[in-house]
Amino acid sequence: MAEKEMLNIFFAASEVFPFAKTGGLADVASALPKALAELGCAVKVIMPLYSKIDEIKYDLKYVCDLPNGGAIKKSRLRGSAVEYYFVEYAHYFGRNSLYGENGSDFTDNAERFIFFSKAVLDFARISGVKPDIIHCNDWQTALVPVYLSLLRADAFFKNTGTVLTVHNLAYQGIFNKQTMYASGLPWNYFTRDKLEYWDQVNFMKGGLVFADILNTVSETYAREIQADYDYGWGLEGVLRNRKNDLFGILNGIDSKEWNPETDKYILIKYGLLSPGKKLENKKKLAERCGLPFRPETPLLGIVSRFAAQKGFDIIGAAMDSLMQNDVQLVVQGMGDKRYNDMFLAYREKYPDKLAVVFRYDERIAHLIYAGSDMFLMPSRFEPCGLSQLISFKYGTIPIVRETGGLADSVKDYAPKNGAGTGFVFREYSPLAMLEAVKRALEAYKNKNSWAKLVVKAMKLEFSWADSAKKYIKLYKKAQEKHK
Repeated sequence: MAEKEMLNIFFAASEVFPFAKTGGLADVASALPKALAELGCAVKVIMPLYSKIDEIKYDLKYVCDLPNGGAIKKSRLRGSAVEYYFVEYAHYFGRNSLYGENGSDFTDNAERFIFFSKAVLDFARISGVKPDIIHCNDWQTALVPVYLSLLRADAFFKNTGTVLTVHNLAYQGIFNKQTMYASGLPWNYFTRDKLEYWDQVNFMKGGLVFADILNTVSETYAREIQADYDYGWGLEGVLRNRKNDLFGILNGIDSKEWNPETDKYILIKYGLLSPGKKLENKKKLAERCGLPFRPETPLLGIVSRFAAQKGFDIIGAAMDSLMQNDVQLVVQGMGDKRYNDMFLAYREKYPDKLAVVFRYDERIAHLIYAGSDMFLMPSRFEPCGLSQLISFKYGTIPIVRETGGLADSVKDYAPKNGAGTGFVFREYSPLAMLEAVKRALEAYKNKNSWAKLVVKAMKLEFSWADSAKKYIKLYKKAQEKHK
């Protein structure tokens, strides 16, 4: 443990729960630093100070000014050893949303996250604590290793290692080449082997080239993104060049946040000794969403962004066929207008079978996990996915496509011997998804074997402690590059 205690980690992310969240990155940026701190690391999480963050609620305190404008503020959550720091600059971050509005990205996102990336390094120096590791996450912080490459002669950063985690390679931060002027980087960095990408600047590519160690959030996704354009999004060649520095670590879940025995968002708690109480949550969910309560009818849940990646095109194509079965479906999410419109139309067509909540509400999300019998995730690609891991914890059986973290965490159920933990299909098509759903519906009819499957799912462990130990090994690999 003594060696681990020497690790000073700066953890940079554009969103962190509970302060700001649009997706799974915020959950990871919340849970992983806590797990690292529990292993003895000194962790400083740094993120932008968005206007939606309640400074009074989180007791933010001024720390220092930044050389390029703005300031740093600090908070500490009760019971946590992690220190949280916020980059305050109202011109860039004093907005109602994180990355865009009305379906479009902010036009100055390049400048916003250039500023943030520089602020990470500025604050590291101001803090006086030499970071052993700067852990960057996605394109919004991918320039940190690029800027750090220019500071290697500085004794303060000489031994600092960098790790870049790719949570979703589909989002890369691609901007016109004039962004090089705003970045302050030398133009010899605008080359095919560095930041240039089809005559544009690609932030993610820069991070993939300059970070010491790369990782993704599942082993299968780490292989997939090297294979072809469908998963690598044009960066598969860069990733193959870095294959010896690229690793996959499956995310965990925060068992304090996601635990049906203690969940503050559900009224009826349950656990391994009382799985039957799921039925009471199912009733609450039906009532909450305006569906008739049908205890014998399988209830499927979805909590997701409405995006093509998540499989909503094949869900839409299969909806009429799906609704012909004895089944109900509760969907919570927001995103692409075409999927909003699609669900509006189907909700009108199947009012007793389909309920849709067009927003993200933590209370409803927890109730969907607790009250559903099955959870549907037919993703075209899925770097890790947290919903299937949460579903297991709540005894809600996942139905997933075999890709990324879904392939690593869900094993296909075999009714004959009870092996497996969910229902898996490989081909990305409405028919393949429907076949998996129908297998689940058929298995649900056998109450004894289904009850055993529910208990098996609830016993599964996807601990952040195990993942954090693997990250510490990556940190040491990154450090070795600067010894």
